[in-house]
Amino acid sequence: MKKELRPFHDNVACDVCERTILKGERTEAYLAPGGHRHLVCKLCQARAEHAGWIRESAADQYPTRSQRTQERRGVFARFRRPRGDERDGVLGADELAEGEAVLVADLVSEAFADEPDRSDQPEPTPRPQRPRRREQPQDPRHVRAVPTTAEAKVERALELFNASEHQRVVAGVARTLGYPWATAVPDADSPSSVTVVVAWELSWYRYRIDLGDAAEPVALQEKGEELENIDEALRQWNAGLDADGKLGVEGEQ
Repeated sequence: MKKELRPFHDNVACDVCERTILKGERTEAYLAPGGHRHLVCKLCQARAEHAGWIRESAADQYPTRSQRTQERRGVFARFRRPRGDERDGVLGADELAEGEAVLVADLVSEAFADEPDRSDQPEPTPRPQRPRRREQPQDPRHVRAVPTTAEAKVERALELFNASEHQRVVAGVARTLGYPWATAVPDADSPSSVTVVVAWELSWYRYRIDLGDAAEPVALQEKGEELENIDEALRQWNAGLDADGKLGVEGEQ
């Protein structure tokens, strides 16, 4: 058997991607609808089979059937533009992108085809808004009633002082320095306030008690070491500590 020698390599191209087949590269023969024969490279065999081409070597294994009618072809099939006998039924990249765009447009049109036309319908009447509730302040200031007489004010002020942490401070100092002198008088400038002074020879404290403030009624205003630094009006000692360290008016202890 004689070998046929060819001086030059024939320029054979793939009928799908139109790429020139390299020397030694294997190709496969496919039959397109209509009986057209095409050469397909190894990289394009999947595309050829997806387009309905049949391997020529396996053509006898498929039963014969009639070609689908044009009316039953899909959306992509309408954009197949065969170029002679070279690429019968195969979509290129440009044709595939164009077919996908048209497919999306068709699906959107079908989705809104059944929507009723509401352009002539009157707009719905807005629901009346409920009146907003007045919110309470986040940190309301609790106010309590203020006694009217001076004696009642002093008595109430001493009750508030003995219920505060300042009483424990005064009782602690008294265990070291002894019993102090004390004064509790209403504040002339503020009708709801009482001034309390607790003094020793080496130390003294002046407090302001707001009878109308239920949150923090007792506040330390001033402290010192010399008794001469206390106003003379506040050195009219009328109160003191009892055995339990509670502050009270003299005569009631």
